[in-house]
Amino acid sequence: MTSPGSNRNINAISFDLQQRAENGLKRGYTTGTCATAAVKAALLKLVCNEAPPEVNVTLPDSLQYLTIPIDRISEEAGGAVRVDVIKDAGDDPDQTHRARIFARVSRNQEGRIVFKRDRGVGVVTQPGLQLEVGEPAINPVPRKMMINAVYEVLGEGDGLGTPEAPGTPGTPEAPGTPEAPGTPRTAGTAGNPGLGFDLQIGCESGEEIAKRTFNPRLGVQGGISILGTTGIVEPKSTAAFQASIEVYVSVALGDNPYEIVVAPGNLGQRFARSYLQLPLKRVVQMANFIGFTLKCVERILKENGHQLPKLWVVGHPGKLAKILDDVFDTHSAQSSSAAGAVCRLADQHGIPGALRESLARSRTVEGQIDILRPEPFAAEFWSLVERSIATRISSLLPSVEVVSVRLFQMDGKPLGEAL
Repeated sequence: MTSPGSNRNINAISFDLQQRAENGLKRGYTTGTCATAAVKAALLKLVCNEAPPEVNVTLPDSLQYLTIPIDRISEEAGGAVRVDVIKDAGDDPDQTHRARIFARVSRNQEGRIVFKRDRGVGVVTQPGLQLEVGEPAINPVPRKMMINAVYEVLGEGDGLGTPEAPGTPGTPEAPGTPEAPGTPRTAGTAGNPGLGFDLQIGCESGEEIAKRTFNPRLGVQGGISILGTTGIVEPKSTAAFQASIEVYVSVALGDNPYEIVVAPGNLGQRFARSYLQLPLKRVVQMANFIGFTLKCVERILKENGHQLPKLWVVGHPGKLAKILDDVFDTHSAQSSSAAGAVCRLADQHGIPGALRESLARSRTVEGQIDILRPEPFAAEFWSLVERSIATRISSLLPSVEVVSVRLFQMDGKPLGEAL
């Protein structure tokens, strides 16, 4: 048996969570790492009668491990042990930050590792994910991590069956008993028939947390998913991304340039390189955070005491035209299509009735681009859209002398003015 918190891979080195990510923010650990720590601590109590205050969790690369604090260990009726771990997502404010992830571990007589869901962990109800319909929403990499944790505690050669690929459907816990949706699934082949473990993973308040995630849209019902491909949470969510944008804006404006480019995606880099011959440090990729980026530009210009002669705003009208509806967070989950704003400008431009009706029937701006493509006035119309967006942005940026908007198709071809 291993000692509490030790690793079977003696060559693994500790991953230091105090070492900041490249954007200066603190890393954390995933729900998969939390569940693995809970499983390992529960096994140490169940098999070794140890109650460790922390355990080492081998990361999926097998080269590093994390030391995870244990919040609570309790013995339950029927010989099960429950262990709770509090998730720390670092500076990444994801929905499961500070969530209580727990594992109930008990012996079974099948010689298998059996994954189950407890309250707060979802069940897969639609195909197309990494797991079969009916499986607990415990993704393949966390399953593998938990299987490895079992072997680390037991040591090799203790009779447990060789694990299959994580997520492989197995048989119900009790043959002949109807299987409740999303409950027992095996992740091992038969070994010693008297040696096996049920790993039942849950999350306190997971049902409520899941409502704030994409799980309902993805067909995962009843709770969160146990996730993670590296075991580490890199701080790249909203707050972290915005912090990165702020740094990029500061760099772009740092030496009082004549012009910079802001863009949701890679179109801005292409435009800066092909049309403006600007270095990449003058380009800020803002993703969906258009309003936040513009506020950063104005604030940093004021702090620097600088007027920016020209700000280029470059991208696809599917995102940028949302500004005409005063929408500055352009994620599709936060805003509707910009097609309505384009239709209003079509009225202003005097586009004929039948063509105007076709534009109104299109649910997407990309569809409107296709409708207008053969029309001789298409470039003139999209130039009107560019000027309208520029006017709205200019009203927010008194420290910018000229705002120029350039709209492009997905393939990089200009819609309005080329330069």
